[in-house]
Amino acid sequence: MTSTASPETRTSWLPLVSLFLAQVLMSFNVAALPISLGGIVAEFGVPPTVASTTIVMYGLAVAALVMTGAKLGQRVGWVLIFRIVIVLFAGSAVLMIVSPSVGWAIAGQAVAGAAAAIIVPSIVALIAENYRGGQQATAIGAIGSARAISGVTAFLIGGTLGTLVGWRPLFVIVLAIAVIVFALSFTLRGDRGDSSIRIDLVASLLIGTAIVLLTLGFNNLNGWGALAATDAAPFSILGLSPAPVFVVAGIVLGQGFFVWTRRRIARGGVPLIDLRVLQSSRERAAVYAMFIVVALEACVNFTIPLYIQIVQGRTPFDTSLAMMPFNLTVFITATLVVRFYRRYPPRIIGMFGFVLTTVALVWLSIVVNNNWETLATILGLIVFGIGQGALVTLVFNVLVTAAPSELAGDVGSLRGTTQNLASAVGTALAGALLVSLLGLSVGRAVVEHPELPPELVAQVDLDDVNFISNDDLRAVLEGTDATPAQVDAAVAVNEQARLGTLRLGLLLLAGVSAIAILPASRLPRYKPDEIPDPSPVPAGE
Repeated sequence: MTSTASPETRTSWLPLVSLFLAQVLMSFNVAALPISLGGIVAEFGVPPTVASTTIVMYGLAVAALVMTGAKLGQRVGWVLIFRIVIVLFAGSAVLMIVSPSVGWAIAGQAVAGAAAAIIVPSIVALIAENYRGGQQATAIGAIGSARAISGVTAFLIGGTLGTLVGWRPLFVIVLAIAVIVFALSFTLRGDRGDSSIRIDLVASLLIGTAIVLLTLGFNNLNGWGALAATDAAPFSILGLSPAPVFVVAGIVLGQGFFVWTRRRIARGGVPLIDLRVLQSSRERAAVYAMFIVVALEACVNFTIPLYIQIVQGRTPFDTSLAMMPFNLTVFITATLVVRFYRRYPPRIIGMFGFVLTTVALVWLSIVVNNNWETLATILGLIVFGIGQGALVTLVFNVLVTAAPSELAGDVGSLRGTTQNLASAVGTALAGALLVSLLGLSVGRAVVEHPELPPELVAQVDLDDVNFISNDDLRAVLEGTDATPAQVDAAVAVNEQARLGTLRLGLLLLAGVSAIAILPASRLPRYKPDEIPDPSPVPAGE
């Protein structure tokens, strides 16, 4: 965040430790959810797409409430509201630890998301209030790396605990981190807030409803129907599924939010988010790039644990080992990419980053098989991690350096809305896409397979195809009159269908990544010493 403060005085790094751990708290919680997927499915007896609703619910709550949370922080005061929501986050961890059903786990992540909706902008605002100049730049870089290192530790620790103990101890760690952050929050400096700030409730309702509808729509495209309503849909509109209707309505309400905000600014009112953070094509390109790269990351973080734990029936520790090359690479790249800022402008780094993610996803779609530990697969994950780590840090820095320091909260809320909406939509689309592709693949394969007669196929519900292990499939077929040869044939069909679905899904993600090169080409061309000061110039100067 660029600052006009004159000669800076060195400030203790202790406040940064609190903010760093707050980012770790949120990121560890998010990273723990995919690792917990297999345990939640097994303990509560629900499909993986239902278990993944915990991930979607967290991102949904953050994205829907983060703009309102930013204004609430400005009104109450960032330090006070920061402490309150850290306690709320701790409460969400308790819900996860004691949850007797998957509904409780989903509710726990809704609470965590509501708390994170205020933590996200408060981190940026408190950095701006506690640090200046070079220390501020270092603090921003530290927050960027916190997200990556949390993924590494969550997968390593979570995989070990998930295998030896279970998924619940992961959230004991989340609770412990929250307690430490609360204790360290008393080192933070911040103003007492401005009680004269009025929260634009109309804008809050518009953007919150838009995000809820978008996420629900994308998350239920498979279950409710991508076009025609299925039996699982809660209702239909002239036979049309509510899922695409929700998506369209969410887009319309999102546009309505921007129209309302511009009118409020024109009338001299205080907007829910200051649109100056999006005033140029460079900032908008950074937001588009951030959305796509976070959505891609969410798809990968959902897909790999799904295949390892649900399809292959392996342990969470196996998941952590498979994800380690990716997470380590993201962390190292996110930390070191700043060294390239003085040599290459954001536009070059951004385009190169998306080229890497595209090449990596195409490569993975070709070489992937039912063993994630092959050298070719690890190489693909490493290349994807390099592009991912560089892009996440880059686009955040573009937004931060482009806005004046008084808009820190607005930048934080924009970042939070974009990242968490992208994460929720990415996870939802990954689940819907993979299940849809699997259903098509299985349906075609069983019709064409000579050892699977129609009378046997009729005994299995192909309208509700989902990802299951070979052992689970054999258990299902025991309830039919299938012969051992037919069971083996069905398992073979299931294996090929799953692998073909994975490869096609990765190839489609590569296409999305390639499209993202376009917004990346509109990122700024300047280097750090060429960045214009965005802070307003006082009158008379």
